[in-house]
Amino acid sequence: MTTRLVQINMKARDDSALGRFWAEALGWGVDSEGPGVTNLEPVGFAYPDPTAVCIDLVARPEPKTSKNRVHLDLATTSAAHQAELVERLKALGATLADVGQGDVPWTVMADPEGNEFCVLEPRPLYRDTGPIAAVVVDCADPGELARFWDEAMDWTLHEVTDDHARMRSAKGVGPYLEFVRTPDTKSGWNRVHLDVRPYPGDDLAAEADRLRALGATDPALDRSAIHWTVLADPEGNEFCLLSPR
Repeated sequence: MTTRLVQINMKARDDSALGRFWAEALGWGVDSEGPGVTNLEPVGFAYPDPTAVCIDLVARPEPKTSKNRVHLDLATTSAAHQAELVERLKALGATLADVGQGDVPWTVMADPEGNEFCVLEPRPLYRDTGPIAAVVVDCADPGELARFWDEAMDWTLHEVTDDHARMRSAKGVGPYLEFVRTPDTKSGWNRVHLDVRPYPGDDLAAEADRLRALGATDPALDRSAIHWTVLADPEGNEFCLLSPR
């Protein structure tokens, strides 16, 4: 048994409006599985597939109060493309953001609800990822967190240093999942989190137990209205274990 990263879940004051922003930003299609939920995936995409990590936006009334611990890095192919993308995103409602990055070659921005993301300078590593280069998780210990996710998923761990770790689907397609050391501490529930899904035929309860044995924990929450399993990684970052598919 194992899992794979299939989507990120992003809380939104207005899921429909924020969904339109991200659909335009990525060139993706928009759908909805019900009121208060907006689903984004590439046009013509057959979910789930490792060529893309999709986005689910879920309506929540709580405002954003701190820097997100999970964010997206967007890929570009040239300096001109990076500049054009930044301007296009501004026209869609994004703003420049300062998270203490200093003088860096990438551009830090925030979407219309303040969720941080980066528009990267062109990097050969991300030439075939699609519009999302990486899903990035802030953490205290990239190596330890990457080791947990390396055992939790069937993705391949590509690099581990003191400050950074990187993994990708074993099929060598789609965006990377990256862990970056930051001094920030986790405060409250993450507004953006990972959703992972076992494969068809796997046992959901057994997979949840396997993840707990690897170091996942059960955050305190009311589970009466949900049919999926909410866990937290060894640094307390919540994630959802969805039904096999």
